[in-house]
This record gives sequence, structure tokens and C-alpha cells, in this order.
Amino acid sequence: MTEQVLELVQALGGAGQDEELLRTLCFAACRALNRRLKDGLTAEDCRGDFPLAAAWLAMDWLRGSRGLEGITSLSAGDISVRREEGWDGGKLSQRAFALMEPYLRDEGFVFRGVEG
Repeated sequence: MTEQVLELVQALGGAGQDEELLRTLCFAACRALNRRLKDGLTAEDCRGDFPLAAAWLAMDWLRGSRGLEGITSLSAGDISVRREEGWDGGKLSQRAFALMEPYLRDEGFVFRGVEG
């Protein structure tokens, strides 16, 4: 599964990056999603959603590790970088978990043993 995720990351804009770094991020993204799958489900049970979600996680982590959060444009002539204020980092991660929501355990907050 990691190889499939790696191919997606490269297609989504990770091409030209250190392949060992990408492979490590893809492996970690797969592992992070696998840990949250509902009991009895595997990555293969999630149709095509799992590889895409893992690729989005890996891309988000890659952008975060490179300090590219919030960059909305880049120019080469006279070098100009534009960064939006208030940028919401982790957007791809949010999309990944939203895509995988039907397959993931509910890990939300639960009150137990609280008298009402």
C-alpha cells in the first residue's frame, strides 16, 4: 500500500523530493490511518479512499516540514513569495480524515459514569 501512496504523493506534487523522505512519510501516514480503522477493517476494505487519504496526510506533513504552510504564490523573477495570513494549516489532513470517516473508529470525547 505504501508504494501506491508514494505514487499518488509524487503525482500530487511530491515529485523531485527526496524519495526516502517521501517513502517514510507515506509509511507513517498508512500506519496512522491503519491504527484508527474500525475493528475488522483493513486498508484494502476502504476501496480507493485509503491511498488518497494517506497521500494527503503525507503531503500535508511534507509541506509542514518544509515550512511551506500558507504560501499561496511564488514568483521566480526578482523572487517573490506570498504567504496568506490566517492560513489554516493541516487542511489536507482534515480532508484525509473526512474522507476516511466511514472507516475510522469514533475517538471523540465520551462522558462515562457521570450522573446527570
